[in-house]
Amino acid sequence: MTHTTVDSDEAARLRNEVVDRLVADGAISSPEVEAVMRKVPRHAFAPEASLEKAYAPYAAVITKTDAHGVQLSSVSAPQIQAMMLGQARVRPGMRVLEIGSGGLNAAYLAELVGEAGDVVTVDIDSTVTDRARRLLDEHGFGRVRVVCVDAAEPLDDLGTFDLVMVTAGAWDIPPAWTGRLTPGGRLVVPLRMRGLTRSVAFVRVDDHLESESAFVCGFVPMQGSTAHREELLLVAGTPEIGLRFDDGLPADPSLLDNAVTTPRVELWTGVEVGRGELVDTLQMHLAITLPGFCVMTVDPDLDSGIVAPSNESFSLAAVDGADFAYLTVRRTEDDKGVEYGVHALGPTASGFAKIVADHVRDWARDRRGGPNPVIRVHPAGTPDAQIPADRVIDKVHSRISLAWSPA
Repeated sequence: MTHTTVDSDEAARLRNEVVDRLVADGAISSPEVEAVMRKVPRHAFAPEASLEKAYAPYAAVITKTDAHGVQLSSVSAPQIQAMMLGQARVRPGMRVLEIGSGGLNAAYLAELVGEAGDVVTVDIDSTVTDRARRLLDEHGFGRVRVVCVDAAEPLDDLGTFDLVMVTAGAWDIPPAWTGRLTPGGRLVVPLRMRGLTRSVAFVRVDDHLESESAFVCGFVPMQGSTAHREELLLVAGTPEIGLRFDDGLPADPSLLDNAVTTPRVELWTGVEVGRGELVDTLQMHLAITLPGFCVMTVDPDLDSGIVAPSNESFSLAAVDGADFAYLTVRRTEDDKGVEYGVHALGPTASGFAKIVADHVRDWARDRRGGPNPVIRVHPAGTPDAQIPADRVIDKVHSRISLAWSPA
């Protein structure tokens, strides 16, 4: 039995409830986006889930996994879809290319562009495109074009678009995407930079892309020719402590072999943050300023207490030669927030802990509560002199620059 056979009043009630909450939370700021999210039946595009799960406001619906349980495709959480549609600034009559099919987002886009517009949705997986085609046809969106193709390859027969929206986690920006944009066109993409993913709204400016907004998000990673896996460094060669590097391992990872044999250094920064305070700029600040920036994970089944992170699955970390350090937190005395601290291990851990702690204090003084860095995408091979940046991240097809102030 599909959701189309259940009580439509209950589905409408749940749909309006989740939209009401997203409006109250500020996740929906556009009346056009609010209208389409109230109109299009989300549950009809997520038949794998119960009504309650389909309309959970901050949860995705997984639609495909591999033999190992790795997520391959999903219907994004409502707040993520609302956020990206707001970033996209879709208008009637626009031509839109969606990369990463599921059906629901293409239906939203079709409503937003109207009869005068055009929506093409593509995916590398024929199972996904077949599903999207079926669901779109069943629910009145037959005018959406669905294509099975690796979107990182040339898309010469599809024309140009006012908007390219990517709904899979991307590590690189291939020329096939930027080459499909009209002058002044917009690219909205969940872009991974040094292990941190942001939904970035880019506009085309001359020969490069420049960010207008960037928000924390998480997405199923891209497949195909632009797929990119993080590299995992197992500290001391055991799976207990893993350091994940997005752009290559340290020059000599073996230097860390004896780090866990040294006493753990603990240093508290005096930087306190309240509950619910956004710290996305802290993440970006450390990614920009620390050369050996990475993410630490701990296997809870093997945890021997060598490290004591506040989040075993995601801790901001860094490596410097034979030392590594990570951020942790403890509750403030008034229990209204947390204080950031640094744990470090290695032969010169005390010195490295101070370096990392000073970067946290610099963030609190200079970046806290401020805007995110400007993110620019330049073609690979662009000379350094032409890229204003506090850090440049080299990819295969592009050079991603991060700068705290406009050029």
